[in-house]
Amino acid sequence: MFAQTFRFDSAQFQRVRSAFEPRKPRHRLLRFAVGVVGLGLLLVLVMFSVVLGAAMIAAGIVYKLWKGRGKAAARDPRIVEGEYRVVDAQVLEASRTRSQREAL
Repeated sequence: MFAQTFRFDSAQFQRVRSAFEPRKPRHRLLRFAVGVVGLGLLLVLVMFSVVLGAAMIAAGIVYKLWKGRGKAAARDPRIVEGEYRVVDAQVLEASRTRSQREAL
């Protein structure tokens, strides 16, 4: 009895496996029709995902534009906004001499 416990080629397992096993139709035209239906379903799913992705990107762009709508911009064209970092004069001078040597 113990030797028969884990055998998967028994009649019970064959019935369960065949219930979920996809089978192609034997008739050529019916097989072709099933293939066309499968390709159509694949095309519909791909197009749905492309449209959904484009809608998500468009919603993100609209959200960013809407969120930044109320921010005040610099009124003077001479003003450049940004983040700056102070560099020591020694580091700046070393960088200049290095670039001049590389230019030669």
